[in-house]
Amino acid sequence: MKVAFVFPGQGAQYAGMGRDISEKFSEARAAFAEADTALEFRISRLCFEGPEEKLKLTENTQPAIVTVSIAMFRVLEGKGVRPDFVAGHSLGEYSALVAAGAMKLGEAARLVRNRGRYMQEAVPVGEGAMAAIVGLDLPVVQSICDRAAEGQIVSPANLNSPGQIVIAGNRDAVERAVALAKEARAKMAVLLKVSAPFHCALLKPAEERLSVDLDRCVFTELRHPLVTNVDAAVIRTGAEARSALKRQVSRPVRWHESIQRLLDEGVRTFVEVGPGKILLGLIRSIDKSATMLNAEDEKSVENVLSAL
Repeated sequence: MKVAFVFPGQGAQYAGMGRDISEKFSEARAAFAEADTALEFRISRLCFEGPEEKLKLTENTQPAIVTVSIAMFRVLEGKGVRPDFVAGHSLGEYSALVAAGAMKLGEAARLVRNRGRYMQEAVPVGEGAMAAIVGLDLPVVQSICDRAAEGQIVSPANLNSPGQIVIAGNRDAVERAVALAKEARAKMAVLLKVSAPFHCALLKPAEERLSVDLDRCVFTELRHPLVTNVDAAVIRTGAEARSALKRQVSRPVRWHESIQRLLDEGVRTFVEVGPGKILLGLIRSIDKSATMLNAEDEKSVENVLSAL
């Protein structure tokens, strides 16, 4: 039975995350200490105590989620539970690469803090938007985006599962696309509360800035193969990891294809490692027969250890 660890991106942050496992497990405490030192401020305190309005700033959210995810991973790894494959949704790809041994947690924490700032600065607040569209397939959503653009940018950004696609771009274009999706009888078409239009061409300036940082980082060979967001392909080298992270910023997250690739590789058990259970819901809509577990607090970590 092959096991994949999947790591969440943004959208699952909350004050108190990681506190209970840090209190119980030395591996988790060490992970938080490593991130605190690298960032030169106590991301641990922000995770454990908030305030939530500060935690939800994307330049804080991103290192917070990566740190909590790796703290959970280190506990599982310390108990002998290791994956056959890893993958991460958007930001989660950094957590997955740390788990695979391709990069250090401290370096990843610094990178994603910059990543969050670059993304926020690429598009002035209020000028970009994202929307979730449910019940329409990709060719229809792409056609809607093409019609809604009118010289602006709007495109599929997260290809999450059958019939669930998130689009991103200029706010006016996204709003036009939402109206067209409703006309096309989408089950749901709603704007999302996000700080920037992630994974679209408007983020190209952020991609260029982050690429400079990524070129300075040391990447090593992966101990566990990873399925990338940008290509839905299995990679095993540090060079491939760096390339995938660069291209990921302004291109769609091909999550549905990534999970299908893992299933094709023989994975039958998925463990979501980090705050929340969003990814398990998406996986369930792709393959209901897969075994799904999560590790986000002391109780769920113990459940994973018991199951695996």
